[in-house]
Amino acid sequence: MGLFARTPRPAQITPADAWALSQAGEAALLDVREAGEYAAGHAPGSLWQTLAAVAAGAPLPDAVPTGHPVLVVCRSGNRSQKAAELLAARGVRALNVSGGMRAWHAAGLPVRDRAGQDGQVI
Repeated sequence: MGLFARTPRPAQITPADAWALSQAGEAALLDVREAGEYAAGHAPGSLWQTLAAVAAGAPLPDAVPTGHPVLVVCRSGNRSQKAAELLAARGVRALNVSGGMRAWHAAGLPVRDRAGQDGQVI
């Protein structure tokens, strides 16, 4: 491999497909936004770990089932793409949720705040 060799970009998954897989228990949904963003509105059942923690090599949350893919989401898809690349380099089967929580919300999928009420994507 040359100096500029890159690992392949992780696959993309639509918000609707990510929701279906996470609801079926076939994948873990990992939100990599900052604490305030996550508290304001996140996908129900999602796990949380910042991109900075992923970049620092922190272990995935204990609730991520071994052997299941990790579906990574942020606000627009940029941070989650980077997190998915980092996780893939560690041997994790990671997919990026295309369009992030903005696309999630636009698709009419549920968004909840920290109290479990209707949330907002900030």
